[in-house]
Amino acid sequence: MYLARTDSAFPFSRVTGGSVVTIGAFDGLHLGHRRLLERVLEEAVARDLAAIVMSFEPTPKEYFAANDPPARLTRFREKFIALDSMGFDVFYCPKFDAEMRNISADTFIRKLLIHALNVRHLVIGDDFVFARNREGNLEQLQRAGRALDFSVEDVPSVMLAGERVSSTAIRNALRGGEMQRARLLLGRYYRMSGKVMRQERRPHDVPAIFVNLQRRESAVRGVFAVKVGGIAEKSLDAVACIGRSQANAVFGSYFALHIPQCDHDVGGAQLDVDFIARVSDQEDFDTVEKLVDHMVSHMARASLILSERPT
Repeated sequence: MYLARTDSAFPFSRVTGGSVVTIGAFDGLHLGHRRLLERVLEEAVARDLAAIVMSFEPTPKEYFAANDPPARLTRFREKFIALDSMGFDVFYCPKFDAEMRNISADTFIRKLLIHALNVRHLVIGDDFVFARNREGNLEQLQRAGRALDFSVEDVPSVMLAGERVSSTAIRNALRGGEMQRARLLLGRYYRMSGKVMRQERRPHDVPAIFVNLQRRESAVRGVFAVKVGGIAEKSLDAVACIGRSQANAVFGSYFALHIPQCDHDVGGAQLDVDFIARVSDQEDFDTVEKLVDHMVSHMARASLILSERPT
């Protein structure tokens, strides 16, 4: 999959015949997002056109709430890997800045959808709005499509037990420690991926492994029973602890893992951590020793939970 972060870097040669496009933040890549994305891929195959995802960094919500952004569910790297694995041709992700904030709906359609992406079919969610002051909507896209020769497909939201699947609903579930509810909305366990940045060992003890959070705010906080991939052939049972603030002296900008089956150096490893259940509310610690003791004290309960949950 080709990544284009600017207009000048866009691979125009890949869309000479046109493209099938969807647009959104796709934070979490939940069931609703996947329905949109699957429709793009299906239509791209049927029409023999490039399949394109258009998004923005930072997300518009992060831009407009710069001092208090919503917790990011999916880091940019995680999003790229997921879209690439699905089979998309291009991930077009320009910067969301003052210029993008003030773009009119008509300019957005002509400059980005037509001139850059050469769109022939656009797939959007039923709540999609765009451009300056959210002035662009489905009706405007349909009018433009008739005039500029592209079709627009409006995909309805996914509903589960009367609840609309959305990134906001998932954040609320994660904040409340409702990991199974989040799993239903996501279609999988909530995952955080990151690189091991440091490892601290007390004498004769399994080390505390600190993984790069790479988020201003975490969607989860507390102590969790987790499965960790990236160390062994099979995922390992572990406890994860995420503090109240990245400014905390112990956590810094990391989250911590206690992995009983890992007693060797894993510095630099890229880990995938699936959050299965919350076993304790959030706490802060003034030493690594207290943090490790707290995680170790919850390992037996975490192991019991993990043995009973489907993977």
